[in-house]
Amino acid sequence: MKRKYSPYTLPPWLRKVRGACAQFIIPICVFQGIRTILFPFTLDVLLLTLLILLAVALHLNVI
Repeated sequence: MKRKYSPYTLPPWLRKVRGACAQFIIPICVFQGIRTILFPFTLDVLLLTLLILLAVALHLNVI
């Protein structure tokens, strides 16, 4: 049986790191989005997709 994920079971230092990442991921996504629009390379598009998925996962408490 699978247990539900709870961020409160994480160590305090890891919760702080997760919170800091959740705050900085949106500005990084915006910067990467502007960079992708100006210079659309394959790596930039893949990186932007990965960053958006990470941002959604952090804000929905999946990670």
